[in-house]
Amino acid sequence: MATDRIVVLAGGVGGAKFVRGLRTLARRTSSPAAITVVANTGDDLWLAGLRVTPDLDSLMYALAGVNDDERGWGRAGESLRVSAELTAYGVGWPWFTLGDLDLGTHIARSALLKEGLPLSAVVERLTARWPLGVRLLPATDQEVETHVVTAEGELHFEEWWVRTRAAVPALGFVQHGVETATAAPGVREAIMEADVVLVAPSNPVVSIGTILGIPGIRAALRETSAPVVGVSPVIGGSVVRGMGDVCLTAIGVATDAGAVALHYGARPAAGLLDGWLVDDVDAATVDPLTAAGIAARAVPLWMTDDETTARMAAAALSLARSVRE
Repeated sequence: MATDRIVVLAGGVGGAKFVRGLRTLARRTSSPAAITVVANTGDDLWLAGLRVTPDLDSLMYALAGVNDDERGWGRAGESLRVSAELTAYGVGWPWFTLGDLDLGTHIARSALLKEGLPLSAVVERLTARWPLGVRLLPATDQEVETHVVTAEGELHFEEWWVRTRAAVPALGFVQHGVETATAAPGVREAIMEADVVLVAPSNPVVSIGTILGIPGIRAALRETSAPVVGVSPVIGGSVVRGMGDVCLTAIGVATDAGAVALHYGARPAAGLLDGWLVDDVDAATVDPLTAAGIAARAVPLWMTDDETTARMAAAALSLARSVRE
């Protein structure tokens, strides 16, 4: 662990919780691991003239210790005066409430982007404010936005997720601009030079799936000598957080820990995974997954606090070491 270079693919609140636990584990060593987090940018959007990056911000705020733990997103100690004014002017989405402190982040980001800085450089500028203990990278500098295909047309993922609460049936997901995108500077290099790559328990379809869709990233994961170990976002047939089950259903994948692992696929069969952690309640999936070429273990996966999540991260690293050996 002390010399490991760890790359984590992550998105949103679940990814942020996992990375905080991994950082807690790393800080206990005399030579802490170098952790690079590659974040989903498919949820990003322009709103009221501002570039909003939900997953990057969730990770940044959580690692900085300034996130709102009660709501699970945004900044702690928020006020909503500016959002109320925007609504009064009929600007933006009234159901997509941005706090005043959060808006400060979006204004700063948008100003730097309009000065010509790429998103990766902007993230570096913004994260320099806090000692995060990890390097945070966007999956790409290009604008790749996830849209949901419905019978009534396409909706931006955030509109479908927040306004409709995923109640409108999804027929599929489209990442606009993904074909011409490239991995952000440092992403492929981090993966290729890693000792371990971890796939956080984030939404497999619109978070991890979007990262994997960026040209060059999936290839790097197949080429790296590092073991790739994922953590199931499904426990006992239910998603840990959010409405990821609706996303899985839309692409024909069962809400099941084993099914998600097989969706990612085994690396020996041109898939993604060398190893997969499932919760104890899903222990019956371990043998079938191992037979399919994915080394699996069952351990407690509920991320109730940083300490329990650190133990989960330790189990993931232990599995990675056994795969590597």
